[in-house]
Amino acid sequence: MAARLDDVPVYASRPDEIGARHYNLWRRARQRFGHPLRLELPGVSGMELILDDDAWVVVDVRQFELPILAWVELQGERRSALHQPVRCQLNYYHFAATRLRAKVLDILERALEDRLRSPHHGISK
Repeated sequence: MAARLDDVPVYASRPDEIGARHYNLWRRARQRFGHPLRLELPGVSGMELILDDDAWVVVDVRQFELPILAWVELQGERRSALHQPVRCQLNYYHFAATRLRAKVLDILERALEDRLRSPHHGISK
């Protein structure tokens, strides 16, 4: 997934962290459902979140999956304990992407928890 981002100019970039809870939920979902995982983002019109080993990317599905926001350079293997956050780089590909970060992570947490609780519910649409 990260290779697809190379062709898109970055509006802004900054160091960030993914909380241990979010990262651990993703790891459990990845083991159960495979990867990449795709999540619809209710309340964020036309956007989906694609979760892969090397990047978590919010894309605009109405614009040929143009990236809007991406957590890249995930350093999950560098943390020494499961309760620690995962360092990464957060890339913004749209001027209004800053207001999406917290909302996307909240949706991610709820969606993955719901799907992991349900034995018959997959991740894909």
